[in-house]
Amino acid sequence: MKDEKVFAMKFSRVYPLYVQKAERKGRTQAEVDKVICWLTGYGESELALQIESDATLETFFANAPQINPNAHLIKGAICGIRVEKIADPLMQKIRWMDKLVDDLAKGKAMKAE
Repeated sequence: MKDEKVFAMKFSRVYPLYVQKAERKGRTQAEVDKVICWLTGYGESELALQIESDATLETFFANAPQINPNAHLIKGAICGIRVEKIADPLMQKIRWMDKLVDDLAKGKAMKAE
């Protein structure tokens, strides 16, 4: 999929997929929200507004209050690509979010640093 198509995806369409993935593995929506808020700096109410809006992934990250300063420590592969080696900053943020939700669903410990 071309980057532009990913950037144009609606966060409101992606978010339920994250929740479904986590719930299939016995995790909760609250845990998904927690890792997304950790990454983006959104509060719970701000995240809810983003979910209800028509924001694209590009807009979602552009409006994020503050990307966590420890986000660069997120390592590993998602979709066969190492997240730490992604050159495009927006794509890297999207893949960081994917990786956090994936690790949550796999039961990996989340360290909120």
